[in-house]
Amino acid sequence: MNTGRILALIFLMAMTVGCDRVTKHLAASTLAGMPRQSFLADTVRLDYAENEGAFLGLGSEWPPAVRTGVFIVWNALSLIATAALALRRHRSRPELIALALFLAGGLSNLMDRVVRGSVIDFLNVGVGPLRTGIFNVADMAVMLGLAILVFTLARSADEPTPQQAG
Repeated sequence: MNTGRILALIFLMAMTVGCDRVTKHLAASTLAGMPRQSFLADTVRLDYAENEGAFLGLGSEWPPAVRTGVFIVWNALSLIATAALALRRHRSRPELIALALFLAGGLSNLMDRVVRGSVIDFLNVGVGPLRTGIFNVADMAVMLGLAILVFTLARSADEPTPQQAG
């Protein structure tokens, strides 16, 4: 991988983590202790929450030692393994972008868990009773990275290999 591509990926990761850190700081300083705010005919809600668990609070009731083991230690090892696997072979540009977004989002949420013991969430979107769980910018980066990766891998699986084409 060339230096320019590496620097671009580092920049993407730094910007993703930076955006997440800034929005969580703003949420903590302006939304904590305040009533939920609603925008765009209640399509977007801002509502401060501290999540000690994982997706939709899964595991938040676990003992602190178990949460630490799963949400900090296991998460850190998984991110390291993902980064190592990403660097082991040539990846397409979309795959690299997807992995950078996934790693940046995971790293930023991991930073919250290490420093605070929980992750700050503050966004909720939906229409009527059909709503997402509460989430943050890092969660969006993780999900966007996964979506790009799945789309890219599915598209490349549909393309004929050189042996099939000939």
